Parts: sequence; structure tokens; C-alpha cells
Amino acid sequence: MKYRNKEISWLSFNGRVLQEAGDRSVPLMERMKFLGIFSNNLDEFFRVRVATLKRLERLGKKAEKIIGHRPSDILEEIHRIVLSQQADFDNIYQEILQELAREKIFLINENQLEDEQAEFVRQYFRNEVRPALIPIMLDQLDEFPELRDHAIYLVITLMQENQPQTLRYALIELPTEVLPRFVELPPDGINRHIILLDDVIRFCLAEIFSMFEFDTFRAYTIKLTRDAELEFDDDLSVSFMKKVTRGLQQRKSGDPVRFVFDQRMPPELLKIFSRKLFKGRMDGTLIPGGRYHNFKDFIRFPRVGAAALMDKPPKPLRHPELDGDGSLFKVLKSREIMLNYPYQSFDYVIDFLREAAIDPKVTHIRITLYRVARNSNVTNALINAAKNGKSVTVVMELQARFDEENNIYWAHRLQEAGVRVIHANPNYKVHSKLILVSRKHRRKEILYANIGTGNFNESTARLYTDTSIFTTDSRITKEILSVFQMLEVNYQNPKFKHLLVSPINMRSEILRLIDQEISNARSGKEAYIFLKINNLTDKDIIAKLYDAGRAGVEIRLMVRGMFSLVSNAPEASDGIEGRTIIDRYLEHSRIIVFGNGGNPLYYLASADWMPRNLDRRVEVTCPIYNPELQEELRQIMEIQWRDNVKNRVLDRNLINQYREREEGEPRFRAQDEVYRFLRERYFGSKAGAGNPKTTTLKAAEESGASRTGGNGVPASKVTPEG
Repeated sequence: MKYRNKEISWLSFNGRVLQEAGDRSVPLMERMKFLGIFSNNLDEFFRVRVATLKRLERLGKKAEKIIGHRPSDILEEIHRIVLSQQADFDNIYQEILQELAREKIFLINENQLEDEQAEFVRQYFRNEVRPALIPIMLDQLDEFPELRDHAIYLVITLMQENQPQTLRYALIELPTEVLPRFVELPPDGINRHIILLDDVIRFCLAEIFSMFEFDTFRAYTIKLTRDAELEFDDDLSVSFMKKVTRGLQQRKSGDPVRFVFDQRMPPELLKIFSRKLFKGRMDGTLIPGGRYHNFKDFIRFPRVGAAALMDKPPKPLRHPELDGDGSLFKVLKSREIMLNYPYQSFDYVIDFLREAAIDPKVTHIRITLYRVARNSNVTNALINAAKNGKSVTVVMELQARFDEENNIYWAHRLQEAGVRVIHANPNYKVHSKLILVSRKHRRKEILYANIGTGNFNESTARLYTDTSIFTTDSRITKEILSVFQMLEVNYQNPKFKHLLVSPINMRSEILRLIDQEISNARSGKEAYIFLKINNLTDKDIIAKLYDAGRAGVEIRLMVRGMFSLVSNAPEASDGIEGRTIIDRYLEHSRIIVFGNGGNPLYYLASADWMPRNLDRRVEVTCPIYNPELQEELRQIMEIQWRDNVKNRVLDRNLINQYREREEGEPRFRAQDEVYRFLRERYFGSKAGAGNPKTTTLKAAEESGASRTGGNGVPASKVTPEG
């Protein structure tokens, strides 16, 4: 069976992010932001995936049996691709700098400062930077300092001119946690000048080391990436929260997996760091770079210049059925509501929780939390509910990678407020997106649920495309209650008739549904699969999709990230097509449609089709039974497939070729068209049309603010993980 290595597939995904930075049709400041996103993604790739391969490499031949390849071969290929992408990155960066200069925006270094600018930089350094610096003289230390993961360092050579015997080395960590990476200099007419914090420090090296007699200074940027895997011991006397906290401390000293350095660094200096950090072993861990590292900071490049240089996404649409003055529960009791973020406002989810917190008829609120905003209105509403006497149960996932500290903080806050916080089983991350509210109505309990494809996080809901549904359908809500009971009582395995739940029945049901399409195709019935997910890497499901392709099932795959199936391979017929969209928002929604012989089945899912999601996580895939909402999903999926602006073809070589536009075919950008479709669906083609109960379209679009007060949608952060 043809199967593409997932790490190589992931690098192809990040190459698509880099494509956006190189796309001249993207506003200039957004191109700079995509450079930052590419860099941030690559950091996480090394911290997680490369680190895992390096650990497997130590197992020798056992590793090849586990992953089907020699880790060393994959690492060599990764190194080759990363160096190639780095060259593309450098070219794109220089091109962007030239285009910024044409817009009178200049990113300058310490050698390009005019006299007035130089004086400004000196004062800024003395007032803001110097108090935050801790220079380390390396030759005065008995032990080499431990470099922090993700930090930027300047390695300084200090010497008296023409006296090499006076050479000394120093190390300075850039204080980017307390100071911005970019410093805007006073405007010079229409010209805008920006200098990096790195170069502010370079400019003032003589002042930093003024107590010595050195007069010659050189600074070289370095960055270390460490293994980010958390390791837990088997001490039963220690709570899981304490184990995660302990693991976070250990992560800070994880094994180095990548060392990026200024390629102008003297060889003898590079050898010192190689010897101290890697014991002299260079096996793909040393990555030569330019003058600057940590381009992830370019996500926050100053927003200067003309408005046309920046993207301005439309404000989230209001939903006419949820915008009245009455109770949300009254509306939701009578009909199902679907929301598509960020085209529509996430504020309704917060409104739902806030109303539940004070409604005297509400008795219990249950929710799963994987990633929450740093200043979370969701958790604040849950705390308010507990203070109002509601029974509140939160299943908090402490192992959400790189959000562990934030989740530990909120777990403590929730517990202090009287919320029952359940920490997921260490062996099964809870990745499902569920809210369940129990409410009394005429002596009868009604369950209100929200099931989604993305996190209950108001920050990412402005950046990621996700879909959720409000429902009181007892077929769904009773089984969601069973999911919570399973999590609360030692992972008992209930039976599910409607929901697909990992790790219980999701894998088997997906395989059964694909088999059903194969049977329909062989019987001459309508047979197709239309799938939109983030990652497709599961070998068993890929093999089954190949079977379906050979049987004549039409298969459309919209996969944003890792794509291990090989389209148009001999293993499958030409009936399998793969595409992907990288654009303003991160495509994050997971939607599945099975043709089912002409009576299509629609699902929303929290899970990708990966072994971890199907076997080692608690995930929920929920059927959509409402014909109107099925039609809405169908339209959105078709719009995405038609995109001819940001749509790439996932072919057998994964070269990220844009889908070719047919002759005479107008430009069709899916993310713009989905917004237009939802606007017209709920408000009509004219302002206020189509629903006499709604506000006008102009008011709906411009309000952006709900009961909770919302903001416009910023440009996206594209990351590989969901």
C-alpha cells in the first residue's frame, strides 16, 4: 500500500504556509505574518516530531518496526527539505523587505541609523533594554549555561583590536518576554523606520561592556530547540496535575534537537556550542541561518503604512434567530442552530453559558475544555455558574500541548470556585468539544447541547474556521450525557447508536461506513465520500479509502495538514481527489459526508483520521439530522471545493500546485464566498431581506458586538495542530 510519511507530509503543509508569504496577491503585512507562522510551525515541528524521531533512533532496529522506516533516513530527508525551505524563506523575506521599502517602510539595522535615530536608540536602550539584560561572560563559568528553549541569544565576541589573545566570549538573551521584538523609530516625514531589538543591543554593545577595555565587538544570533515531550513517573501518591507541572519543569531542560546559528559565526565558536550542547554530534541538529532567528515574532510585525497593506476581514455575522431580547433556551428548545466561525459570531456560545449560569431552571452544566483563551470568558461564565449554585463539571485536559500551564491555571481557578474539575486519563486525551446543560421545564429535564469541531476559545474562534451545533435532540443529548458519565466514572464503555466516539466505536464505524459506500458503488447506487479534516494519516482507513476508490466510490478529500494518502496512486482509481486551502483563516472544521445510496449522512467531528484521534483520545463525531443544516453544510463543502484562488491540489508528489482555473472561469475564493453565502442565507440578498424578525444586514454586519461585545476578526494564525 502506498503511504506517505507523515513528517514529510507535514513539511509539505508548512510549505503551503510559506507559499502564502510568497504570494504577491496577499497584503504585504499579512505576508510578513505568514513568515512568522511558518517559523513558529517549524519550531513546534522540531520540538515534537523531530524530537520523537530522535528518541526512536536510539531504539535501533526496533524503531523501524514501529514506524516502518529508519528514523535516520527520515531525519536526513527532513534536514534536506528544511534547508531548501529556509532558502525559499530567505528569498521571500528579502522580496518583502524590498516591497516594504517601496511603501516607505524600512527595516534597518544598527549600521544604518541616522544621528537622530541613533540618539533615540541609545535612550531607548538605557531606559527600557539595559535593565532587562543579564550578560554572561562564558570564560568565567565553570559550567556551560543552560540555554532556554525558544529564546534568542546573541553570542558576543569581545577583543581589543588586532590583539587576538584578548578574545573573550559573552552571551546575552534577548528579553522578548518583557519587550517587543520591534522598535518603531520616530517618523521621518512619510518614511517609517523599524529596528529589531537584536540590533538595538548590537548598537550598544560597547556601552554594555564599558567596564572592560574591549573595542571590537561581533554578535551572532543563535537559537536552541528542545524536546517538548512531557514524561510522567508512576508515583501513585502524586496527583496528575502535579505530574504535569513537574513535566513542564523537565521540559525546560529537554534534549536539544535543533541549533540554528548565524552562518557567519566563526567555526571555532560553533564548535564550542556543538561540543557543549550536542557532545560533538551534529546529525542534522545544526541549521545554518541568517542574522536573525525566531521569525515567529514577525507574526506581530508593527502594523504601519497604508490600509491596503493589511487584511481587513469582515466582522462576524449575527444569527437572526439568536439576536432577540428573550431567552436563548426558548429559541434552542424549538429549533437547532448551526454556527460557522469566524463567519458567524462565537459570542452566542458565551451567551449560552452566561444565561445558563443565572437561569434558575438550570441545574447542571458539563463541558470539555482542551484549549481556552488566556482571558477566558468561557471559564468565567462557568465560575459564575458555580457561584450561583449550579452543579458544574469541567473535564479539563491538562496535556493540551503548549497550553498545559494555561489549563493548570484555569483548573485551579475553577476548583477554587467550587467547580468539579475532572482531569482526563493520562492515556486518553479528551479532545472532544462538548457542552451539556440540564434544565428543568414543567417537571421534565431537557438537555441542551453544543457540539463542535473546535475549542471553546473565543480567541481562536476569530482565527479558525469551525462549526458547532446547538441541539436538544434527545438522540444526541442522551448519548452526550453518556460520554460525560464515561469520563466521570472510570471510562466505562457505554453503547452508542448515534454518536461515533473514540476510542470506543469511531474507528469501526468509519470503516463500516466506507464499506457501505463500497457496497453501494458495486450495486450501482450513488456512492461518494466528501471529507474535510485537518490530517489524514491512519493506515487502515487509507487502505479502506483505496478499496473504495477501486470500487468506484467518488472521494473528495479536503485536508489542511498531513496527507499520507497518495492521490491517483496505482492502489486507487482516479476517483480519489485531494485538495487543501491555506488562506486568511485556518481551515479547522471537520465535516464528513457519506453518499449512502442517495440519502446522505452528515457528521461534524472533533477528530482527524489519525491513530491518536481514533485510538488514544476521547473524540466525538456527531450526526446532523436536520435537513436544513445538512443543506448548509453541503453548500459550504461545495464552495470550498470550487475555490480556484487558494486551493492547492494534493497530488502524488505534494508539490502544492494551485488548482488551475479553467478558461473563462472567474476567480472564486472560498473564504469570501462562504461569508457571502451565510450572509445571504440568513439575511437575504438585500439588507434585512428574508427574515422580518432580523435587524438589517448593515446593522448585523457592523454590530460585530453581541450581548458580550465582540471585535472584528484579525488575520489568521495557521498552525498544524487542532
